[in-house]
Amino acid sequence: MEVIELNPHSEEVISVIEDIDTLMNSLYPAESNQLLSAEELLSDDVYFIGMHEGEELAGCGAIVHKRDDGVYGELKRIYVKPKYRGKGISKSIINALIKYAKKERFHAIRLETGVKQPEAIHLYTRFGFKKRCEFGSYQFDPLSVYMELDLTHE
Repeated sequence: MEVIELNPHSEEVISVIEDIDTLMNSLYPAESNQLLSAEELLSDDVYFIGMHEGEELAGCGAIVHKRDDGVYGELKRIYVKPKYRGKGISKSIINALIKYAKKERFHAIRLETGVKQPEAIHLYTRFGFKKRCEFGSYQFDPLSVYMELDLTHE
């Protein structure tokens, strides 16, 4: 399996985005969901990738180029379909996004996830992400966890 760039308007990507939205809407109220739309994924400031298992899109992830507090990337839409979890797909996607961030000379990678996703928090912690305060346009939300990976010492 290899990491490839994705077209947010392809049927397989639209289906996965719907899966992500359904999951997030089942876990959190609308005001706590900060979901990137398919249109936003088309921006020149977004690098959107995925991995296939056979012919099926197994997982995806994006990094958004941000400039509001230095130059950093924000991880969005990190997701692996349940039947493909435990195969290292999320690790491969995150590794590819970190590699891209370093190539683009981002000073950090930030993300917002939720308190009801301990597996995601654990995964990001294993990559070296540390908890931090809210950033960018985020306002404090008790259901959110904000994290950052410092790339300046790598």
